[in-house]
Amino acid sequence: MLVKVFTVLLLLNLLSFMVTCTSIHQHGYCAFYKDCGRNPNVTNSLLPARIPCVYNRPAPKVLGKHLEQLKTICPMLYTGDQSTYACCSMKQLKMLDKSLSLSKPLLSRCPSCVENFINLYCQNTCSLNQSLHINVTRTYNASVLGVATEAVLEYQCYYTRQFADGTFNSCRNVRIPATGGYAISPMCGKYGSTLCNTERWLRFQGDSSNGLAPLDIDFVLTGNSTASPGGGIVPYNGTFWGCDQPTGPSGQACSCLDCVESCPAIPAPPPPPGPWQVGKLDGALAVCIVAFCSAVLLFAAFLACRWLTAQRRQAGAAGATQQGGPKVVAWPHKLSRATQMSLARGFRAWGTTVARYPIAVIGIAFVVVVVLSAGLVFITLTTNPVELWSAPNSRARREKDFHDANFGPFFRTNQIIVTVENRSSYTYDSVLFGPNTFNGIFSKEIVLELLDFQTRLQTISVWSETAQRNITIKDICYAPLQPNNPRTTDCAVNSLLQYFQNNSTRIRATAKQTVTGKTGTVDWRDHFLYCVNSPLSFKDNTALGMSCMADYGAPVFPFLAVGGYKDEDFTGAEAFIITFSLNNFETDNPKYEYVLLWEQEYLRILQEYKQNKSINFSFVYMSERSLEDEINRTTAQDIPIFAISYLVIFIYIALALGEYTSWRTVMIDSKVTLGLGGILVVLGAVLSSMGFYAYVGVPSSLIILEVVPFLVLAVGADNIFILVLQYQRDERQAGERREEQIGRVLGDVAPSMLLCSISETICFFLGALTKMPAVRTFALYAALAVFFDFLLQMSAFVALMSLDARRKEANRFDICCCVHSKRRKKKRKNEGILLPFMREYYAPFLLHSVTRIIVIILFLFMLCAGIFLMLHVRVGLDQELSLPADSYMLKYFAALNKYFEVGVPIYFVTTAGYNFSTVDGMNGICSSVGCDNNSMTQKIQYATDFPQESYMAIPASSWVDDFIDWLNPISRCCRLYIFGPNTGKFCPATNTQLTCFKRCMRSNQSGIIRPTVEQFNKYLPNFLNDIPTLQCSKGGLGAYGNSVKRGEHGEILASRFMAYHTPLKNSLEYTAALKIARQLTDNITESMRKIPGTDPNFEVFPYTITYVYYEQYLTVVNEGIFNIGLCLIPTFVVCCILLGMDIHSGFLNLITIVMIIVDTVGVMTLWSIDFNAVSLINLVTAVGMSVEFVSHLTRSFAVSTKSNKAERAKEATATMGSAVFAGVAMTNLPGIIVLYFAQSQLIQVFFFRLNLVITLLGLVHGLVFLPVLLSYFGPSVNTVALLQERQFKEPLPEQTCSNSYFQNFGFEGPAEEKNEGSTAQCNGTAKTEEHTVPRSSEDTSTEEFASAKNHLVKDRTGTYLDTFIFICRVTHYMHILLNQITAVSVCVYQMNHQFMSTTCIQLDVINRRLMPVSIGGEVGYTILVVIFSTTSKSDHKAVGKA
Repeated sequence: MLVKVFTVLLLLNLLSFMVTCTSIHQHGYCAFYKDCGRNPNVTNSLLPARIPCVYNRPAPKVLGKHLEQLKTICPMLYTGDQSTYACCSMKQLKMLDKSLSLSKPLLSRCPSCVENFINLYCQNTCSLNQSLHINVTRTYNASVLGVATEAVLEYQCYYTRQFADGTFNSCRNVRIPATGGYAISPMCGKYGSTLCNTERWLRFQGDSSNGLAPLDIDFVLTGNSTASPGGGIVPYNGTFWGCDQPTGPSGQACSCLDCVESCPAIPAPPPPPGPWQVGKLDGALAVCIVAFCSAVLLFAAFLACRWLTAQRRQAGAAGATQQGGPKVVAWPHKLSRATQMSLARGFRAWGTTVARYPIAVIGIAFVVVVVLSAGLVFITLTTNPVELWSAPNSRARREKDFHDANFGPFFRTNQIIVTVENRSSYTYDSVLFGPNTFNGIFSKEIVLELLDFQTRLQTISVWSETAQRNITIKDICYAPLQPNNPRTTDCAVNSLLQYFQNNSTRIRATAKQTVTGKTGTVDWRDHFLYCVNSPLSFKDNTALGMSCMADYGAPVFPFLAVGGYKDEDFTGAEAFIITFSLNNFETDNPKYEYVLLWEQEYLRILQEYKQNKSINFSFVYMSERSLEDEINRTTAQDIPIFAISYLVIFIYIALALGEYTSWRTVMIDSKVTLGLGGILVVLGAVLSSMGFYAYVGVPSSLIILEVVPFLVLAVGADNIFILVLQYQRDERQAGERREEQIGRVLGDVAPSMLLCSISETICFFLGALTKMPAVRTFALYAALAVFFDFLLQMSAFVALMSLDARRKEANRFDICCCVHSKRRKKKRKNEGILLPFMREYYAPFLLHSVTRIIVIILFLFMLCAGIFLMLHVRVGLDQELSLPADSYMLKYFAALNKYFEVGVPIYFVTTAGYNFSTVDGMNGICSSVGCDNNSMTQKIQYATDFPQESYMAIPASSWVDDFIDWLNPISRCCRLYIFGPNTGKFCPATNTQLTCFKRCMRSNQSGIIRPTVEQFNKYLPNFLNDIPTLQCSKGGLGAYGNSVKRGEHGEILASRFMAYHTPLKNSLEYTAALKIARQLTDNITESMRKIPGTDPNFEVFPYTITYVYYEQYLTVVNEGIFNIGLCLIPTFVVCCILLGMDIHSGFLNLITIVMIIVDTVGVMTLWSIDFNAVSLINLVTAVGMSVEFVSHLTRSFAVSTKSNKAERAKEATATMGSAVFAGVAMTNLPGIIVLYFAQSQLIQVFFFRLNLVITLLGLVHGLVFLPVLLSYFGPSVNTVALLQERQFKEPLPEQTCSNSYFQNFGFEGPAEEKNEGSTAQCNGTAKTEEHTVPRSSEDTSTEEFASAKNHLVKDRTGTYLDTFIFICRVTHYMHILLNQITAVSVCVYQMNHQFMSTTCIQLDVINRRLMPVSIGGEVGYTILVVIFSTTSKSDHKAVGKA
């Protein structure tokens, strides 16, 4: 009980002592006055902690220099030259000025705030009524000049709530342009800007431990509900100015950026448009449903009309048939037939020649390929992603080049994200901050271990052979405050450890501290809490007294040091972030090699740490070179996969080309050599294409090496299969040599091969019109490779086929052609398995009337569904897909998206043509007082108010604003020497000599500071080279040293202003951010061009390192439509031309290809395949492959002469469809399936998935939908071809002459088989026969050549009597001119000593038919007889012989 009484009495005595320190509280009295020396209780202060003496007397009168100084520092206390009284001495005024000079630069942007802040401290220190609101509560006995004096250690300051809140509110939103943060943050200590309020702000101002306050001040706020303090104390309730109010008649309110109340009403951006809907149904889906139903109804109506028409014409059709069919031949049919015959005739002659001289042709082709392929020694591979995906003249590329040319490349980032596992959160009860929950990663053990880890990386030393010395981080690092000759500690390394200047002693430091009567221990966690809330502080207010600034002199913002927190609860952070910023050098700079070496060693050490199981943390990491390294690594790893894929295709082609009939003859039937030859032809085409472009200087890329061979192999294999299968299915005609058969077969199929190859070649060449470099080079390489492939197939492969046919007929083994089989095999027509299956089963089933209806409806549904899904395809390419599945970068990207709370920096770059030095020019940029409300930085600030829409998180730093603040005379940043050798030159703020008294600018009543043009140009270099310090935090070297590019005459050629994006997690967000940033800068450019003196070509553009990659996604859809549209044009035009202007067939061809592309894009949506440049390359490839699936069948249908469309479709499906299935689908599928096992996700998604989709959809459209479509809507039969076929099949009319001949020693079969299985007829046997040639595919002119060569007997040397061809043609023209000759007969008599063989061919000119006749006899010479018949003789007697 006695103890309690004693305690109460002691407290009462202390209270009495505190109250009695200032006994008089009345108007005109002071509470303290003069300087009583340093505060003995304050150590490690950033400013001298000088305290006043107790002085409870009337305020002294101020005169002379004292008055002038008072008028300068505290003008609001001046009442007249002879009536001004103040409670501060000259020395106190100087200390007050020095103290205010630290805060005024931060607040000078807002005159109201500065005025209120100065008034607050002037009233405390100098007011003549000081004793009314000041009550000294603690003193000590000091000795001043040997005289004992009572000095003030602590006092109470009474304010009304209204005055205190008004002063605080005027300053709470003032910005620091260099950081984008708030000036109130370092002035509120541990609470920062987020938690700061009036009480906390004033409490920090009065805390002597903050390194700035010389003594403790207890601010007491009173309001209407607060009891009067009594004792004569009157809380100060002076005038204050709101931030939206000017401080004087000529002044202006604070800007919107610094004062929310000054902002005009900014309407919120409209919400993004929602999806278009019809009722509750998606609009696109509704349209597609309606379109599908309409298409089905139209198709049903078509079937109904077709059935009715068929019923009406059923009777008439029979009569028409009896009359011999159509009599009217349309000109398109004539043109189509003439085109087909011209192509067939040309290719037949070419094929025969090539087959006759195979060795020479192969030799010539080999030489050409070698010469072209030799260009590969000059090839250059483009691996730089910028050069691959961004066009040199694109906007992003031009902007990047402009930025890099003026400011250098964006610095290289090497980053580590550290986490810990199995560590629970804990609560730390801080003396200063109270209870805080810390994540388990905040462990001193972890932090110290992390320091060792970081130090190991900072001390990397790697040997350079070029420099012949060790390279360390200081040789390559980004050092913002010492860019020319940095030390290791000058390098920008950002991490939590920088709050302790990377010093383990400071991390381990502890101290006792008493706060509000509570004593406890403060440690590294208290310092961390202080620094994350006030990162600009040079000294915390803990007993530790440590700085928060990094060892390289810049602040470390918490979002760069920790991650994974919510709502700025930094103690809940789940990750620590370490970032090494290195300079980025051009590739021709020697230091580029240094930085690559350093990063290589950096990655090696990190990989070693990954294997170290003793560390207590885990981490993910990246280097600037990591992405390219990993892409190169996965490319190297996937080369075997591509090799296996190609090998599988090679094996299939080599084996599938054979026509196997028996295991005994498998080595003869095999065509492995021919298959390998076909593959070499493809490779030769690819190498020739690459060599040619290497000669002309067109760079290649890895995607070309991977895709072009695959594409050309798919296209080339199809042609190979069509040609070989057609030859295998063909029977050699009587008297025909092997070379002629090959020529005839080539004449049948080469027009189809030409159609596809020319379509694809033109398609790819047109695709090269795109702006995307990777797509353009791919299209160029693919176009030439396809063209070369066709040329080599027409030459080298035909020659190889001729040699293979010779080998087989000689019964020699494949591969080992020197081995001869004793078993002789007679060549027979071989259809294989696929052709009979498709002819007997598949085609009849597919073209059944019910099946056809189902197919049409099903594919209409697929088309409509594809259109709907196509509208929802995701555009973009996440960079994770470019990496292998086991890449360490994937974990880094996942951590980046999870833990980072701010996005990439964005620069707003200005070009030349803007006059920054004029007042209008500065006002159009800045955002402080006097600036335009629609200035550049103000508009950027408006954007950050809506981060969800603008993707902007932190407003732009502005060198113009900080330059103006730096010039402001209320700060000591810009001063001049007033005498000495440097008179008139810049004096840094760190210079304390009296020679630097003069300010660069004079103050004015408005508070708006704007330099003249001369002052602007004079002081700007000083500002840009001034190091920010405690005395002047506005120095521009660290933040803006490289942000302004000046010309020879001081004009500004380029400048930049840095802001930050919100966290961007995928390509959609990156693309959207780019789009919004461009809209913002376009608006800024438009307004700034209106400022007088601005060049019309001046512009502002946004730049960040990612824009150059994501710009393509702004236009990739339009580029895709353009490229695919261009590719579709030749598929239509070439098809029409090569089919003889058959527009009908070309249109159906085009429709099917379009459906394949639409359905492919639709499946991309279902299978999560994004639409981007890589998929665009594949879609362009899809057009080429679709041509292979479609065009062969379309041509086969067009030239068919079957009775109706369904039969023609069956024939085309069976004959050409089987070759397409074997040549395209079965060639691609095995190789595509192998790609599933690739390490690269890019290959798995865009080559395995997408190519599989393209192949399967091309297959079902080409072999299912197209035949059905042709059976309904295909062109009618070519009447010219139909008439010719019917005439050949009709029996000879009676008036046609009969041919009598005598045959001796006649033989059947080709010349090669005369010695085997032939039977001689009786000598002297006379016969009378008619001979017809039922070959509907050729007209009369073609028959003149073909029949002559097919039926003239060869002599022993194998030569033909080609003179006959000339005679037949002359006779044909004579009939046309004279209209009299009706027939011509040509007989060739070939004789030797053993037999005579005669062949006669009669051309019936009237009926356009050829009739071969043979005569045998035994003569010893050759006679050529030509007989002409005329219309004047009914018995067709000969009118002439020769």
